[in-house]
Amino acid sequence: MASSKEYLDFILDQFSELEEMSYRQMMGEYILYYRGKIIGGIYDNRLLLKPVKVIIDQLGQTRLERPYEGAKEMILLEDLEDKLFLARLIKEMYEVLPVPKVKKKA
Repeated sequence: MASSKEYLDFILDQFSELEEMSYRQMMGEYILYYRGKIIGGIYDNRLLLKPVKVIIDQLGQTRLERPYEGAKEMILLEDLEDKLFLARLIKEMYEVLPVPKVKKKA
């Protein structure tokens, strides 16, 4: 099942405290970026974030789910109401994510 544009719009609104949020549609789902780094995505109308320690520590009990068959588990974020908490979470996550590799042009 593909994610809806309405759910994407809802998630982007919840991240409205953050500048430089972007997304890319891929096979009916959405990859989410913050300041150029992939933070997670929207899969089957679920917000899934990369499983980094800083997020796991802050959330306490986390539920891990696979975005699709064969993929690595990601953190399912269900409490989406507190925009300031979400912004802080993503900013802290950004600090520990690796810099994206630059692809060489052939």
